[in-house]
Amino acid sequence: MPYIKQLDRNKFDDIIEQLNPTTAGELNYIMTSIIHRHVKLNGGVSYSKLNEMIGMLECAKLELYRRIAAPYEDIKIKENGDVSL
Repeated sequence: MPYIKQLDRNKFDDIIEQLNPTTAGELNYIMTSIIHRHVKLNGGVSYSKLNEMIGMLECAKLELYRRIAAPYEDIKIKENGDVSL
């Protein structure tokens, strides 16, 4: 999960605030570029590093669903009714 110490977050927050991707493609480019740089600066490509990065992306996906998508779906269920089986 992305819960790092507040002091460690501070060194990234200003940079993140400057980013303003307006499309999924732009966001993908930013994330891919960051991952490429991380891999390059931390030993290069290896199965272990690729596995670590794919795991990180999977956890980020799950965090997005847990924190944003699921609460949004709960709101929509209240507004529009649940799926009846």
